Amino acid sequence: MVEMASNAQMAQTNESGAQNIFCDNSLSLDPAGCLFWHEEKLLVVSDLHLEKGSSFAAKRNLFLPPYDTQATLEKLAIRIAYWQPKTVLSLGDSFHDDDAATRLPNSYKQHLTQLMQGRDWIWVSGNHDPSPPQDLGGQFCEELHIGNLNFCHEPKVDFKTGEIAGHLHPAAKIKQRGKNIRRRCFIGDGARLIMPAFGALTGGLNVMDEAYTGLFDQTHLKSWMLSGDRVFEIEGKRLIK
Repeated sequence: MVEMASNAQMAQTNESGAQNIFCDNSLSLDPAGCLFWHEEKLLVVSDLHLEKGSSFAAKRNLFLPPYDTQATLEKLAIRIAYWQPKTVLSLGDSFHDDDAATRLPNSYKQHLTQLMQGRDWIWVSGNHDPSPPQDLGGQFCEELHIGNLNFCHEPKVDFKTGEIAGHLHPAAKIKQRGKNIRRRCFIGDGARLIMPAFGALTGGLNVMDEAYTGLFDQTHLKSWMLSGDRVFEIEGKRLIK
């Protein structure tokens, strides 16, 4: 069960994130949208969607500013420098399509290679990128079990306690001082945790959307909203559509 201070107001944390005990493991929910598991020195990110801009240009004839990959890698580099992980786990949809890794400009490949040096790097397959990325190194798997935690891309219908997933790009909405506030978030109930999308060009899906129906025990539901260098813990009863 997640153990955090809870009250009627927003619980604010500092740059190191919201400190959690999740299934007896010490985790930090980072304001940038990643997760750090202290005992394993494991940094987890989800839904980078690298080369989404170039995918839209090539496949939809929709031209977006071509800087999403650069922005995502720069943000990731900052969090790696901060946490100094032994292992980085990218939890699916690391690339926006199965060809995205081949479209990476050389400068981005070099940047990614530099980030991978001196640590283990694990790619989990996602619905956007089911095949291993080519010529980038690292390990590839469909899901990863470490201790009593299971890391996968899509939340499972028949899940076991300790699941950490991505895929849904959660965003929370609340009313605060008469105004609606909407932010990317972590969402969980102590048995399952869904991570926000880390990518620069990803957006978010309201956690009250029907896509989340049946995923959580509503009596223990909490979200952790991301805002700048802060994380705000929100009781599930405060979330609105």
